[in-house]
Amino acid sequence: MNRDWRYARRRKQFRRRRSNVRRFFDYGLSLVLLLLLAFMAGRLDRVATRTEQGRAIVNDGDTLTLGQERIRLRGIDAPEIAQTCQRAGAEYACGRMAKQALNDLVAGRHVTCKGWQRDRYGRLLAQCRAGDIVLNSALVAAGWAVAYGDYEQEEARARAARAGIWAGDFERPQDWRNLHSGQRERRHNVLGSLGDLLREMFGMR
Repeated sequence: MNRDWRYARRRKQFRRRRSNVRRFFDYGLSLVLLLLLAFMAGRLDRVATRTEQGRAIVNDGDTLTLGQERIRLRGIDAPEIAQTCQRAGAEYACGRMAKQALNDLVAGRHVTCKGWQRDRYGRLLAQCRAGDIVLNSALVAAGWAVAYGDYEQEEARARAARAGIWAGDFERPQDWRNLHSGQRERRHNVLGSLGDLLREMFGMR
C-alpha cells in the first residue's frame, strides 16, 4: 500500500517537472520567434521594391545606368560586349549589336526600372520600361538576349523566327563568361530569388 502511494507520488512529481520543462521550452521558443520577427521587421526595408527612373545610359546588352544606379535587366542574359557569334560562316560582334539593340529600344525615352534584388556586383536586378516597351522582354523577343530565369516564351518565338543571334550559332552568354573570365552569375529564377531574399534579410553579402 505504501509502495503504491510512493509510486503514485513520484509519478505525480515527474509529471509536474515535465510540465514545467515543457512550459519553459514553450516560453523560450515564443521569445525566440518574437525576437526573430522583430529582427526581420527591422530589415524589411532591405527587400522593399526600389524604383529608378530618368534618362538611361546603356552599358551593354543587358545593363544600363540611371543616375548613380547600375541596373541589370532581370530574367535575361545578353551577349557580352567582347563576345562574337557566327552567321553565314562569318564572325560578327553580337555583343556590340546587343548593346545597340538596347540603345535602339531606349531611344532617348524616359526609363523606369523596378526591382529589389542585387547581383554579385551590386547592380539592381530590375524590370525596365522605356515608355510602353518592357525592355527585358523586348530584347529577348528580338533575339538579342536569351531567357535567364524568365521570358522563355519570348525566347521560343525568337528562336523559331531565327531573330537576332538565333540566325546563326552562338554560345550562351553564361557559357561564354565561364570560358573567358570564369565569372558565374545566378539565374534570376525562384530559387535564386529565395537565396537573395535570405542574403538581403540577414546581410549575407
